Order: sequence, then C-alpha cells, then structure tokens
Amino acid sequence: MLAPLATVAATLAGCPLFPASFATNQRVDTLPVAADSNAIVRSIGLDGGIHADFGSGTWEGGPIGIPYDVVGRRTRRSRVRFEYADESDRGRYPIPRGVHIEGGPQSDGDRHALLVDRSRCKLFELYALRQEGGRWTAGSGATWSLRAPKLRPAGWTSADAAGLPILPLLARYREVKRGRIDHALRMTVSQTRRAFVFPARHFASSDDDSSLPRMGERLRLKASTDISGLPRQARIVAQAMKEYGLIVADNGSDWYVSGAPHRHWDNDALHALGALEGRDFEVVDAGALAP
Repeated sequence: MLAPLATVAATLAGCPLFPASFATNQRVDTLPVAADSNAIVRSIGLDGGIHADFGSGTWEGGPIGIPYDVVGRRTRRSRVRFEYADESDRGRYPIPRGVHIEGGPQSDGDRHALLVDRSRCKLFELYALRQEGGRWTAGSGATWSLRAPKLRPAGWTSADAAGLPILPLLARYREVKRGRIDHALRMTVSQTRRAFVFPARHFASSDDDSSLPRMGERLRLKASTDISGLPRQARIVAQAMKEYGLIVADNGSDWYVSGAPHRHWDNDALHALGALEGRDFEVVDAGALAP
C-alpha cells in the first residue's frame, strides 16, 4: 500500500523544502512494519528515550540545534576546499559574513552550515566548515534544488553521512507554531550497518550486523502510543513521528532528533519527549516509497 502524500510541503523564504512527493515528505503511518523491526529497535535501545537535540538558548557557546542562514543574490560566493572532494559538489557557496555554524564558531563537532538561497530556491549544505587563512575548508558539501531535488549518486555522502539533505528533515519552530510538521525528522544512532536504504545514498560503517539500522532506515512512533499528555510543542513533534517517522541520517547519540534552534522553543516541553522510549517505535518497510 502506498503512503498518502503530504497535503503541502513545508516552505522557507518562499521556497518549498522539497516537493510533497519527495520520499521524506511522504507519510508512512499506513506502511507495513519491517520484518526485522524488533531486532533493529533492540539494537538502538528499548529503554532509550527520545532526546530533542534542539531548543532555545545556547549550550557550550553555540545554539541548541542545527542553525541555517537565508542568503540571496548579493551574498558573496566563496570557493570551498573539500576533504572528500570526489563526493562533494563543486562551485561557489554563498557563505555570508557571520555564517551560523552548528555548535558555534569554536565548536569541535560536526560544524554543519546550511544555506538557503532564496533567489534561486537552492540549498547549500556543508560539513565541518572552517575558515583558515582567509580560505574556507569543509569535509564535504552538497547542493540541492528545493523545487526539483535529485538524489546523490549511489555511494556519495552529502553534508550528512547518509547522503541526505539536512534542512528539510529538521524540526522548525514555525512548523510547530502552525500546528503540524509534514515531513520525516532526522535522527542519529550510535551504531549503523554497512548499508543504506532509499532515499539514503551512503553508509558510514564497516559492521555487517543485520540487526543494526541502515542509513536511511525509517522508524515511526507506534499508533497505539498515547501522546495526549505531552505539552503542545512535544505533542506536535511526536505526531510527526507517528505520521512521517524518523530517518537515520548520521552516527551519533541514540534516539537524538534534530531541529533548528529558535528562541521560542520551550526546552522543558521538548524535554518531555524523553517519555517516548525505543520500545514505542517500529521500523517501517518503506520499500513502497522507492521509485
């Protein structure tokens, strides 16, 4: 059975965050459970609670979450030197002065930078962005048309290990304010398999254990899970987990869900998502979403 399409794609700066027909914008609440669901969920952790890896304020000098910048025609384009140049998109990236980097300018973490060019509805994403001697360097970089995105070539990374875009998978405050999130949410797990599943294009593991999740694995909150007692912000995020699910996009802490920072996030409300544990989730057989 095919999942119903989202009624409307999320937008940012007048641009869609990918068409409603794109796999990560399709609902998975009617798709069957994968045969290996129990083993995969067990490997991630039955007792682990959901952690909203985003919020308001700062943590260790940086924003809580993965920030993004909206740029335009007047934003200076810069060449970037890539560590993984053979899997990165070349060309000039519109890096604004004072670009927001995940974790802050002094971070030793993933240092993602997400740039939305509103003039062309194009998304630029960078991993491990740094400026050294007046020149920009990064681990990898990927570009996407927000109106007509194309998957990375098979085996290619992006700014994320799974070869997926990051921004269209983030929980954003404006979506929650309007009452709905109409797309899957990015999640990390500590151990993944040496495999990927559509729409992911890349793996980042040498482990062939079939009980581990693949990059791109789609999990959803079980329909039977009662979320009515959660605070509003947490409840809307949890509802998206039921309808659109979580998608494994990178190696990191188990059950960490990604979002963009915003001053109106209620950190206490988001913390309530911790009441949702691994045992409340199941792996979806998302084969019907593949073209």
